[in-house]
Amino acid sequence: MSLHLIKLCVGASHPQDLEAWVAKRVAANKKSGRGAVHDHVTRMRPRRESELLAGGSLYWVMKGAVRARQRIIGLEDVAGADGIRRTAILLEPPLVLTAAQPRRAFQGWRYLTSDDAPEDLKGNVSSTAAPPELTSELANLGLL
Repeated sequence: MSLHLIKLCVGASHPQDLEAWVAKRVAANKKSGRGAVHDHVTRMRPRRESELLAGGSLYWVMKGAVRARQRIIGLEDVAGADGIRRTAILLEPPLVLTAAQPRRAFQGWRYLTSDDAPEDLKGNVSSTAAPPELTSELANLGLL
């Protein structure tokens, strides 16, 4: 059973916003020679690295509900411009839409077991879908 991470997606209201951000990060990483990878930098390094790298994903919370995920492909130590050590979570660029699962706000990231993770949806981010506010409200009501 894989272990996952869950994190608030600050600045993105819906998966299309995150998809645009991922495209910018992948382009920058390609240009710098790091390859076609999305990297998300976080302050704390996950201690359960081997479990995360055994098929884990980073689940993104947007507008109060889990909405998408990306597969984790690595963890890398990086230093910020301020010299503080951080961790880059390396992610496969494609976003996988998930069933809306309500989540309250929290700081940083949390571990998420496969049993607690929402199911994947068919289709891609660019496909037309219900507005995030509607699906979040339906999820809060227990209808999704």
